[in-house]
Amino acid sequence: MAEIIKETIAGVMQRLEKKQGRGQEENPQQFLGKIFTKKELGHVALHYFHKGILAVRVDSSGWLYALSLKKEEKLRKLRAKTKVVIKDMRFSLGESR
Repeated sequence: MAEIIKETIAGVMQRLEKKQGRGQEENPQQFLGKIFTKKELGHVALHYFHKGILAVRVDSSGWLYALSLKKEEKLRKLRAKTKVVIKDMRFSLGESR
């Protein structure tokens, strides 16, 4: 009886691990390199990625404004280059590195 329970629990844990890993094949930090230019990368940093929301810190208000204008273009590019579902990208002022 104990062996059956042990096998069942192991099977459930394996399925949970696979389910949690699905759609997360890529590291969110890699997203930045796919959509920002080298110059832009010097001014941005990943803040968090949660439930399809990619939050990016920007080091100055000028860059915040410039990147906000390019938001839709960047989202379109990111969605084309990754398998992960990206619902939105949010920029905020803060330290980039």
